[in-house]
Amino acid sequence: MKNSLIILAFFTAGVCLGIVGDGWLPESIDSAGSIVLFVLMGLVGFGIGADSESLKVLKESNLKILLMPLAVVAGSLGGAALIASFMEGLDLQEILAISGGFGYYSLSSLFITELRGELPGTIALLANVMREIITLLMTPLFVRWAGPLGPIASGGATSMDTTLPIISMYSGKQYAVIALFNGIVLTVLVPFLVPFILSF
Repeated sequence: MKNSLIILAFFTAGVCLGIVGDGWLPESIDSAGSIVLFVLMGLVGFGIGADSESLKVLKESNLKILLMPLAVVAGSLGGAALIASFMEGLDLQEILAISGGFGYYSLSSLFITELRGELPGTIALLANVMREIITLLMTPLFVRWAGPLGPIASGGATSMDTTLPIISMYSGKQYAVIALFNGIVLTVLVPFLVPFILSF
């Protein structure tokens, strides 16, 4: 829980700095964020490579590892379908497409904006950013409530990058391989699934 509060504090500080510093922060700040992400990915990769148990999990999983992204797809779209009747201003296709972003907010919101307009595109951006933030903050509780696969499902496509370090920390390094696989599959799926849902 302590680490989640630290992450929240840094996120809040970043938001405040972005608001106050609008106009004087260097434009290269986005590339600095990418560099930090790459360093984190390198450290997680180093941890996986140094831990023989991690690769053993992948070998032992065989085809069962495919169940993780399939469960995330089924859960995300199924949950979206269940709440669709309570949502006003969006149709079922838009709600399914928003959920089908799986946390990949930049690409999914772009597709949805182009195909359906700014309102669903903005909601897609916010919903998928919130999925990432909730995973970052709630991972310790997800592990306690749902086991080590809980935060991987919550992270969706982000389980291969931004949420991977905290998933690895709380679920265990052996689950980082599953998280990485899950994120890669969902990230590849988003650019096909979102336009497909909206094509009907």
